[in-house]
Amino acid sequence: MTDTADGPRIERRALVLAMWGNLFMGVTGVLCAILSHSNAILVDGLFSTIGFTAAIAGRRISARAEDGPDRLRPFGYAADEAIFTTFRALSLLGLMLFAMASALSNIWSYLRGHPPEELVFGIVVVYFVVIGATCLALWYSHRKSWIAGGRRSEILRMEANGAAFDGILTAAAGMGLAVVHVFRNGILAPVAPVGDSIIVLVLCAAVVGRYVFDFRAGLKELAGVTAGPAEVALVRRALRPLLVADGGRLVDMSVSKLGRSYMVAAYYNPRRKMTAAEVDTLALALDRAAQDVLRGSMVILIVTEYGRAWPEALVRDFRTPTSLDDPEDFTPSPDAPD
Repeated sequence: MTDTADGPRIERRALVLAMWGNLFMGVTGVLCAILSHSNAILVDGLFSTIGFTAAIAGRRISARAEDGPDRLRPFGYAADEAIFTTFRALSLLGLMLFAMASALSNIWSYLRGHPPEELVFGIVVVYFVVIGATCLALWYSHRKSWIAGGRRSEILRMEANGAAFDGILTAAAGMGLAVVHVFRNGILAPVAPVGDSIIVLVLCAAVVGRYVFDFRAGLKELAGVTAGPAEVALVRRALRPLLVADGGRLVDMSVSKLGRSYMVAAYYNPRRKMTAAEVDTLALALDRAAQDVLRGSMVILIVTEYGRAWPEALVRDFRTPTSLDDPEDFTPSPDAPD
Protein backbone atom coordinates (compact mmCIF):
# COMPACT_ATOMS: atom_id res chain seq x y z
CA MET A 1 0.00 0.00 0.00
CA THR A 2 1.32 3.43 -0.94
CA ASP A 3 2.26 5.81 1.84
CA THR A 4 -0.20 8.68 2.24
CA ALA A 5 2.57 11.25 1.75
CA ASP A 6 3.38 9.76 -1.67
CA GLY A 7 -0.19 10.21 -2.94
CA PRO A 8 0.08 13.88 -4.03
CA ARG A 9 3.47 13.26 -5.68
CA ILE A 10 2.12 10.27 -7.64
CA GLU A 11 -0.94 12.28 -8.66
CA ARG A 12 1.05 15.28 -9.87
CA ARG A 13 3.37 13.05 -11.89
CA ALA A 14 0.41 11.32 -13.54
CA LEU A 15 -1.19 14.67 -14.37
CA VAL A 16 2.02 15.94 -15.99
CA LEU A 17 1.97 12.84 -18.21
CA ALA A 18 -1.73 13.48 -18.93
CA MET A 19 -0.98 17.08 -19.89
CA TRP A 20 1.69 16.24 -22.46
CA GLY A 21 -0.10 13.13 -23.72
CA ASN A 22 -3.32 15.05 -24.36
CA LEU A 23 -1.43 17.94 -25.97
CA PHE A 24 0.19 15.48 -28.38
CA MET A 25 -3.17 13.85 -29.19
CA GLY A 26 -4.96 17.18 -29.54
CA VAL A 27 -2.45 18.72 -31.95
CA THR A 28 -2.17 15.47 -33.91
CA GLY A 29 -5.94 15.16 -34.10
CA VAL A 30 -6.55 18.66 -35.44
CA LEU A 31 -3.76 18.36 -38.04
CA CYS A 32 -4.88 14.92 -39.20
CA ALA A 33 -8.51 16.08 -39.35
CA ILE A 34 -7.51 18.90 -41.70
CA LEU A 35 -5.44 16.59 -43.90
CA SER A 36 -7.93 13.70 -43.95
CA HIS A 37 -11.20 15.73 -44.00
CA SER A 38 -12.48 13.57 -41.11
CA ASN A 39 -14.98 14.90 -38.59
CA ALA A 40 -14.44 11.86 -36.38
CA ILE A 41 -10.75 12.71 -36.04
CA LEU A 42 -11.57 16.37 -35.37
CA VAL A 43 -13.90 15.41 -32.51
CA ASP A 44 -11.24 13.09 -31.13
CA GLY A 45 -8.64 15.86 -31.30
CA LEU A 46 -10.92 18.37 -29.56
CA PHE A 47 -11.64 15.77 -26.88
CA SER A 48 -7.89 15.52 -26.22
CA THR A 49 -7.53 19.32 -26.22
CA ILE A 50 -10.06 19.52 -23.39
CA GLY A 51 -8.05 16.82 -21.62
CA PHE A 52 -4.91 18.96 -21.95
CA THR A 53 -6.47 22.05 -20.38
CA ALA A 54 -8.11 19.88 -17.71
CA ALA A 55 -4.75 18.33 -16.79
CA ILE A 56 -3.25 21.80 -16.30
CA ALA A 57 -6.12 22.87 -14.04
CA GLY A 58 -6.22 19.50 -12.31
CA ARG A 59 -2.53 19.66 -11.41
CA ARG A 60 -3.01 23.02 -9.69
CA ILE A 61 -6.11 21.84 -7.84
CA SER A 62 -4.46 18.57 -6.83
CA ALA A 63 -1.65 20.46 -5.09
CA ARG A 64 -4.12 22.01 -2.62
CA ALA A 65 -7.00 19.51 -2.54
CA GLU A 66 -6.03 18.15 0.88
CA ASP A 67 -5.08 21.46 2.50
CA GLY A 68 -6.92 22.13 5.73
CA PRO A 69 -9.10 25.12 6.66
CA ASP A 70 -7.61 28.62 6.69
CA ARG A 71 -8.90 32.20 6.83
CA LEU A 72 -9.76 32.22 3.14
CA ARG A 73 -11.34 28.76 3.00
CA PRO A 74 -12.85 27.83 6.39
CA PHE A 75 -13.85 24.37 5.13
CA GLY A 76 -10.64 23.60 3.26
CA TYR A 77 -10.06 23.19 -0.48
CA ALA A 78 -11.90 19.92 -1.21
CA ALA A 79 -14.65 21.81 -3.07
CA ASP A 80 -12.16 22.75 -5.83
CA GLU A 81 -11.92 19.12 -6.88
CA ALA A 82 -15.70 18.77 -7.06
CA ILE A 83 -15.93 21.98 -9.11
CA PHE A 84 -13.21 20.70 -11.45
CA THR A 85 -14.85 17.33 -12.10
CA THR A 86 -18.26 18.93 -12.58
CA PHE A 87 -17.15 21.45 -15.17
CA ARG A 88 -14.89 19.00 -16.97
CA ALA A 89 -17.88 16.70 -17.40
CA LEU A 90 -19.91 19.70 -18.60
CA SER A 91 -17.18 20.61 -21.14
CA LEU A 92 -17.10 17.08 -22.53
CA LEU A 93 -20.88 16.95 -22.62
CA GLY A 94 -20.90 20.20 -24.58
CA LEU A 95 -18.33 18.79 -27.01
CA MET A 96 -20.42 15.66 -27.59
CA LEU A 97 -23.56 17.72 -28.26
CA PHE A 98 -21.63 20.03 -30.61
CA ALA A 99 -20.20 17.05 -32.50
CA MET A 100 -23.68 15.50 -32.84
CA ALA A 101 -25.13 18.78 -34.15
CA SER A 102 -22.25 19.12 -36.63
CA ALA A 103 -22.72 15.54 -37.85
CA LEU A 104 -26.45 16.07 -38.35
CA SER A 105 -25.70 19.26 -40.28
CA ASN A 106 -23.30 17.40 -42.60
CA ILE A 107 -25.82 14.63 -43.19
CA TRP A 108 -28.54 17.17 -43.93
CA SER A 109 -26.28 18.98 -46.41
CA TYR A 110 -25.55 15.69 -48.15
CA LEU A 111 -29.25 14.90 -48.45
CA ARG A 112 -29.73 18.30 -50.07
CA GLY A 113 -27.10 17.49 -52.71
CA HIS A 114 -23.91 18.88 -51.15
CA PRO A 115 -21.54 15.94 -50.50
CA PRO A 116 -18.55 16.52 -48.18
CA GLU A 117 -14.92 16.26 -49.26
CA GLU A 118 -13.68 12.72 -49.83
CA LEU A 119 -11.89 11.07 -46.90
CA VAL A 120 -8.12 10.48 -47.16
CA PHE A 121 -8.06 7.02 -45.62
CA GLY A 122 -4.29 6.47 -45.34
CA ILE A 123 -3.89 9.26 -42.80
CA VAL A 124 -6.89 7.92 -40.87
CA VAL A 125 -5.25 4.50 -40.37
CA VAL A 126 -1.99 5.94 -39.05
CA TYR A 127 -3.84 8.33 -36.74
CA PHE A 128 -6.07 5.74 -35.11
CA VAL A 129 -3.22 3.30 -34.49
CA VAL A 130 -0.96 5.93 -32.87
CA ILE A 131 -3.69 7.66 -30.85
CA GLY A 132 -5.26 4.38 -29.73
CA ALA A 133 -1.92 3.25 -28.29
CA THR A 134 -1.45 6.64 -26.56
CA CYS A 135 -4.91 6.44 -24.97
CA LEU A 136 -4.18 2.95 -23.68
CA ALA A 137 -0.90 4.11 -22.13
CA LEU A 138 -2.56 7.12 -20.47
CA TRP A 139 -5.42 5.01 -19.10
CA TYR A 140 -2.95 2.53 -17.59
CA SER A 141 -0.88 5.33 -16.03
CA HIS A 142 -3.89 7.12 -14.53
CA ARG A 143 -5.52 3.99 -13.15
CA LYS A 144 -2.26 2.73 -11.67
CA SER A 145 -1.67 6.13 -10.00
CA TRP A 146 -5.28 6.28 -8.78
CA ILE A 147 -4.95 2.86 -7.12
CA ALA A 148 -1.52 3.75 -5.67
CA GLY A 149 -3.05 6.90 -4.15
CA GLY A 150 -5.71 4.93 -2.29
CA ARG A 151 -8.48 5.36 -4.92
CA ARG A 152 -9.31 8.80 -3.46
CA SER A 153 -8.47 11.25 -6.25
CA GLU A 154 -11.57 12.24 -8.23
CA ILE A 155 -9.27 14.04 -10.67
CA LEU A 156 -7.29 10.90 -11.51
CA ARG A 157 -10.47 8.81 -11.65
CA MET A 158 -11.98 11.18 -14.21
CA GLU A 159 -8.73 11.38 -16.18
CA ALA A 160 -8.58 7.57 -16.32
CA ASN A 161 -12.20 7.41 -17.46
CA GLY A 162 -11.52 10.15 -19.99
CA ALA A 163 -8.54 8.26 -21.45
CA ALA A 164 -10.58 5.04 -21.58
CA PHE A 165 -13.50 6.72 -23.34
CA ASP A 166 -11.13 8.47 -25.74
CA GLY A 167 -9.53 5.13 -26.54
CA ILE A 168 -12.92 3.47 -27.05
CA LEU A 169 -14.08 6.31 -29.30
CA THR A 170 -10.84 6.15 -31.25
CA ALA A 171 -11.03 2.38 -31.76
CA ALA A 172 -14.72 2.40 -32.63
CA ALA A 173 -14.35 5.32 -35.04
CA GLY A 174 -11.34 3.65 -36.68
CA MET A 175 -13.19 0.36 -37.17
CA GLY A 176 -16.28 2.16 -38.42
CA LEU A 177 -14.34 4.17 -40.97
CA ALA A 178 -12.53 1.01 -42.10
CA VAL A 179 -15.86 -0.73 -42.73
CA VAL A 180 -17.18 2.28 -44.65
CA HIS A 181 -13.98 2.42 -46.73
CA VAL A 182 -14.06 -1.30 -47.59
CA PHE A 183 -17.72 -1.27 -48.63
CA ARG A 184 -17.81 2.25 -50.07
CA ASN A 185 -18.51 0.89 -53.56
CA GLY A 186 -20.83 -1.87 -52.35
CA ILE A 187 -23.70 -2.03 -49.89
CA LEU A 188 -22.61 1.18 -48.11
CA ALA A 189 -22.31 3.23 -51.28
CA PRO A 190 -25.41 5.39 -50.53
CA VAL A 191 -24.07 6.49 -47.12
CA ALA A 192 -20.31 6.26 -47.70
CA PRO A 193 -19.85 10.01 -48.35
CA VAL A 194 -21.27 10.80 -44.88
CA GLY A 195 -20.09 7.61 -43.18
CA ASP A 196 -17.69 9.70 -41.12
CA SER A 197 -20.54 11.88 -39.79
CA ILE A 198 -22.77 8.88 -39.11
CA ILE A 199 -20.01 7.29 -37.03
CA VAL A 200 -19.56 10.52 -35.03
CA LEU A 201 -23.31 10.71 -34.42
CA VAL A 202 -23.60 7.09 -33.26
CA LEU A 203 -20.55 7.18 -30.99
CA CYS A 204 -21.47 10.48 -29.35
CA ALA A 205 -25.03 9.32 -28.76
CA ALA A 206 -23.66 6.15 -27.15
CA VAL A 207 -21.40 7.94 -24.63
CA VAL A 208 -23.20 11.22 -23.96
CA GLY A 209 -25.12 9.56 -21.11
CA ARG A 210 -21.86 8.96 -19.27
CA TYR A 211 -21.04 12.67 -19.16
CA VAL A 212 -24.57 13.52 -18.08
CA PHE A 213 -24.08 11.09 -15.18
CA ASP A 214 -20.70 12.61 -14.21
CA PHE A 215 -22.12 16.13 -14.41
CA ARG A 216 -25.09 15.26 -12.21
CA ALA A 217 -22.82 13.49 -9.71
CA GLY A 218 -20.63 16.59 -9.47
CA LEU A 219 -23.64 18.84 -8.97
CA LYS A 220 -24.86 16.59 -6.16
CA GLU A 221 -21.54 16.94 -4.37
CA LEU A 222 -21.55 20.71 -4.73
CA ALA A 223 -25.14 20.84 -3.46
CA GLY A 224 -24.16 18.85 -0.36
CA VAL A 225 -26.34 15.82 -1.09
CA THR A 226 -25.96 12.94 1.36
CA ALA A 227 -23.24 10.42 0.49
CA GLY A 228 -24.08 6.85 -0.46
CA PRO A 229 -25.74 4.51 2.07
CA ALA A 230 -22.58 2.40 2.32
CA GLU A 231 -20.43 5.36 3.40
CA VAL A 232 -23.05 6.58 5.87
CA ALA A 233 -23.38 3.13 7.46
CA LEU A 234 -19.59 2.77 7.63
CA VAL A 235 -19.13 6.03 9.52
CA ARG A 236 -22.10 5.42 11.80
CA ARG A 237 -20.70 2.05 12.89
CA ALA A 238 -17.33 3.69 13.60
CA LEU A 239 -18.70 6.60 15.68
CA ARG A 240 -21.49 4.96 17.64
CA PRO A 241 -19.30 2.90 20.07
CA LEU A 242 -17.32 6.01 21.10
CA LEU A 243 -20.48 8.00 21.77
CA VAL A 244 -22.12 5.15 23.68
CA ALA A 245 -18.97 4.78 25.79
CA ASP A 246 -19.13 8.51 26.55
CA GLY A 247 -22.61 7.96 27.98
CA GLY A 248 -24.61 10.03 25.52
CA ARG A 249 -26.80 9.42 22.48
CA LEU A 250 -26.20 9.99 18.79
CA VAL A 251 -29.29 11.98 17.85
CA ASP A 252 -28.55 12.32 14.13
CA MET A 253 -25.69 12.11 11.67
CA SER A 254 -25.07 13.37 8.15
CA VAL A 255 -22.32 12.46 5.70
CA SER A 256 -21.72 14.41 2.49
CA LYS A 257 -18.99 13.85 -0.10
CA LEU A 258 -16.98 16.72 -1.58
CA GLY A 259 -14.20 15.71 -3.93
CA ARG A 260 -11.98 13.27 -2.07
CA SER A 261 -13.24 14.47 1.32
CA TYR A 262 -16.24 13.59 3.45
CA MET A 263 -17.93 16.06 5.77
CA VAL A 264 -19.47 14.26 8.77
CA ALA A 265 -21.80 16.08 11.17
CA ALA A 266 -22.52 14.17 14.39
CA TYR A 267 -25.44 15.59 16.39
CA TYR A 268 -24.84 14.41 19.97
CA ASN A 269 -26.77 14.67 23.22
CA PRO A 270 -24.22 14.00 26.02
CA ARG A 271 -26.92 13.81 28.73
CA ARG A 272 -24.48 15.52 31.07
CA LYS A 273 -22.45 18.68 31.47
CA MET A 274 -19.31 18.79 29.33
CA THR A 275 -16.39 21.18 29.31
CA ALA A 276 -15.01 22.57 26.07
CA ALA A 277 -11.89 20.40 26.56
CA GLU A 278 -14.04 17.26 26.83
CA VAL A 279 -15.93 18.18 23.66
CA ASP A 280 -12.64 18.73 21.81
CA THR A 281 -11.22 15.39 23.02
CA LEU A 282 -14.34 13.52 21.93
CA ALA A 283 -14.41 15.31 18.57
CA LEU A 284 -10.79 14.32 17.85
CA ALA A 285 -11.50 10.72 18.79
CA LEU A 286 -14.50 10.68 16.45
CA ASP A 287 -12.44 12.23 13.67
CA ARG A 288 -9.76 9.55 13.97
CA ALA A 289 -12.35 6.76 14.06
CA ALA A 290 -13.98 8.10 10.90
CA GLN A 291 -10.59 8.44 9.17
CA ASP A 292 -9.84 4.80 9.93
CA VAL A 293 -12.85 3.60 7.94
CA LEU A 294 -13.24 6.40 5.38
CA ARG A 295 -10.12 8.33 4.42
CA GLY A 296 -10.62 12.05 3.97
CA SER A 297 -13.35 12.31 6.59
CA MET A 298 -13.70 15.40 8.77
CA VAL A 299 -16.06 15.15 11.76
CA ILE A 300 -17.90 18.13 13.21
CA LEU A 301 -19.35 17.33 16.65
CA ILE A 302 -22.53 19.28 17.38
CA VAL A 303 -23.75 19.08 20.99
CA THR A 304 -27.52 19.37 20.83
CA GLU A 305 -30.79 17.77 21.84
CA TYR A 306 -32.03 17.81 18.27
CA GLY A 307 -30.97 16.61 14.85
CA ARG A 308 -30.22 18.53 11.67
CA ALA A 309 -33.49 20.50 11.85
CA TRP A 310 -35.05 22.45 14.74
CA PRO A 311 -38.51 21.28 15.89
CA GLU A 312 -41.19 23.62 14.61
CA ALA A 313 -42.57 24.16 18.14
CA LEU A 314 -39.16 25.30 19.37
CA VAL A 315 -38.72 27.73 16.48
CA ARG A 316 -42.22 29.12 16.96
CA ASP A 317 -41.74 29.72 20.69
CA PHE A 318 -38.19 30.98 20.41
CA ARG A 319 -37.46 34.37 21.93
CA THR A 320 -34.19 36.21 21.23
CA PRO A 321 -32.17 36.77 24.42
CA THR A 322 -32.05 40.37 25.65
CA SER A 323 -28.28 40.42 25.41
CA LEU A 324 -28.53 40.03 21.63
CA ASP A 325 -31.13 42.79 21.31
CA ASP A 326 -28.64 45.40 22.46
CA PRO A 327 -25.25 45.19 20.70
CA GLU A 328 -23.61 47.05 23.59
CA ASP A 329 -24.43 44.17 25.93
CA PHE A 330 -22.39 41.76 23.83
CA THR A 331 -18.67 41.52 24.65
CA PRO A 332 -16.61 39.26 22.36
CA SER A 333 -14.19 36.79 23.82
CA PRO A 334 -10.61 38.10 24.06
CA ASP A 335 -9.53 34.96 22.16
CA ALA A 336 -11.92 35.60 19.28
CA PRO A 337 -10.24 36.18 15.86
CA ASP A 338 -10.24 39.66 14.34
